[in-house]
Amino acid sequence: MKDIELSKINTLEILSARKVFFIGIGGIGISALAKMALSRGMEVLGINDEESSKTLEPLREAGAIIYYQNELKELPDADLYVYSDAWLYRGPEIIRDAKTRGKPVLSCFEALGQFAKEYKVIAIAGTHGKTTTTAMVAEILIEAGLDPTVIVGSFVQKFNSNFRKGNSEYLVVEADEYNRHFLNFHPYVGVVTNIEADHLDYYKNLDDVQNAFDAFLSQSENIITNYDKFLDKVPKLSVPGIHNIKNAAAALAVADALGIREETARKSLQGFSGTWRRLEKKGVTKEGAIIYDDYAHHPTEIRASLQGLRELYPKGAKNITVLFQPHLYSRTKALFDDFAKAFHGADQTLLLPIYFAREDKDPSISSEKLAVAIEEAGDKAQAFPDFESTETFVKALNLSSNDVFVTMGAGEAYKVADKMFKLA
Repeated sequence: MKDIELSKINTLEILSARKVFFIGIGGIGISALAKMALSRGMEVLGINDEESSKTLEPLREAGAIIYYQNELKELPDADLYVYSDAWLYRGPEIIRDAKTRGKPVLSCFEALGQFAKEYKVIAIAGTHGKTTTTAMVAEILIEAGLDPTVIVGSFVQKFNSNFRKGNSEYLVVEADEYNRHFLNFHPYVGVVTNIEADHLDYYKNLDDVQNAFDAFLSQSENIITNYDKFLDKVPKLSVPGIHNIKNAAAALAVADALGIREETARKSLQGFSGTWRRLEKKGVTKEGAIIYDDYAHHPTEIRASLQGLRELYPKGAKNITVLFQPHLYSRTKALFDDFAKAFHGADQTLLLPIYFAREDKDPSISSEKLAVAIEEAGDKAQAFPDFESTETFVKALNLSSNDVFVTMGAGEAYKVADKMFKLA
């Protein structure tokens, strides 16, 4: 059904839409697309199930009209309806209603793929590192005066947004492999940072993942997959971790492909200050504890983040406490043994209940079982049944200047620190 709908799409009809309704407008990816629509002079409306000030406030300030799920009595008429994947689970009836209107109804990436046809697309894909690499590439192009339009799945510190409107032919975009979304692009430059088994709620196995990336690269005019020769050209970065050196090498490879001077690219990377929720230093409590937030939700990402933190705070110099919320039952189950061994860099790991997102509960897997496995792997861990009991435990830790506290995961772990700590 999806392929049939896509085959009927009239790109001109999409690009000339006057009113667009976004279903799940508060999501980090779809909110960037909503900003893009606003920048094109389109009227933007949307629905969300909860307040998300980081993404929704800028949209409201720019003129978007946003409803909450419990207050929308009737779906407004629009020329185009765009939905986030999460709402196939959270609000499928709204998507079904939109499909009765006789107007195009597209996923976020299907719609972005249509908008992208107006640009030379630089698409950054990969199991890990694509957000940071996308931000690095965007900043290099800005430094070089190429004035790109940018869509990224985080807020880039330098322009404090997940969207930047440029006035050139270039679009720099983070290309998500979930549901084969990145196949909506036909990039001028296609980048793959790395490939691992992930999103196994959708893909059958690693071979299936690799086949999807092969298809992505086959649609790319220029391909960047091996960028090791740029590792020795990466300048000293302000963001820690070997993984960020690799991200920077990939960004340098893109700059080289575009003919950007190496000196310009290196200067940009030296000034790169990171993105929201990617090993982001949130601040320091009045007692001196250092608070970080990190989006890592795959074992490889967790290990990389902890390695980066240990660069800054060696073992014995600071105690690192990780508050981790596993993301998806399917991911936790498929990569269970790897998760159990991923927290060696932490002094203790606290686990929130699994963030189910787009899935039904699977009673065969739980944070309690993961905590036991982490302990069996030789690390200290404890699971909690809810946020309230977690907050009580964290408060009793009496974190001080000897401590680094990291909220980690793609779900809502960050809310604990936001609620509990006043930061300088």
